[in-house]
Amino acid sequence: MDEGKIQRRVFRFGMFELDTASGELRKDGKPRPRMRDQALQILTMLLERPDVLVTREELRERLWPADTFVDFDHGLNSAMNQVRSALGDTPANPRFVQTLPRRGYRFIAPVQIVASEAAVAAAGGQPETLKMHSSILSAGDDLPKVGNEAVRILFSLIQVMYLVFYVVALARLSRVELMLSGWGERGILLFVGLIVTAAVGIPVRSYLLTAMAFKYEGLSGKFRKLFPFVLVLDELWAFTPFLLMEQLGVGLAIACVAVLLYVPFSQRSLLLMGPGRTGATG
Repeated sequence: MDEGKIQRRVFRFGMFELDTASGELRKDGKPRPRMRDQALQILTMLLERPDVLVTREELRERLWPADTFVDFDHGLNSAMNQVRSALGDTPANPRFVQTLPRRGYRFIAPVQIVASEAAVAAAGGQPETLKMHSSILSAGDDLPKVGNEAVRILFSLIQVMYLVFYVVALARLSRVELMLSGWGERGILLFVGLIVTAAVGIPVRSYLLTAMAFKYEGLSGKFRKLFPFVLVLDELWAFTPFLLMEQLGVGLAIACVAVLLYVPFSQRSLLLMGPGRTGATG
């Protein structure tokens, strides 16, 4: 079996597919104008390492060896312009390729690596898709784009909300303990769990709030890595309105829980909706 076929990969992102074997870029299944070799190699490098910075030095070593005499800056800028043109992307409002000035580039959209039929047949298996991002949760291309300022304000307000929850709960521990005193061992476990999760949640929220305030350019990628942990933390705290059922009433407590169960997913969506992926520079 031809080794090149075994190593063939097809990258899927948004409405696009890139076949590394043929060098063909397709949009909605239709071929796009063929890119030059340097542009194709740059796009492949970025797709191989989504959400990871690919430095200008790495691109130089891969595309322009030391014994090659060329205007590197002009060649790289020209190749990147062709990549963006093929993807309909812009440095100021990136959906796929984010520029980190004087450092390099990062592919910021969700990516799937699809094993080709020839590769799978050679391995004696069945076709499958190796997903680098969840297909259940929304991808950046599924969501509308909104201004960075709106994302910053809404995301920051959510962090402040959780900080208020944690601080108020810790400030009124004696009252919380009294409320849970009739729950027996379950009440003790809930009381300890509340203290521990609040103590953990305060630094997490402080980090996210500070990162947003200072427009940390990597926040979207960092949050997606933190998301499983944040999800568990937030889903546990989503049930705290039940502790206030006597004051809120059963119906309002259930409504508050339903809203809070959604909030962690809304944070992820907010960061994906920002045109520059929150803090990204053109």
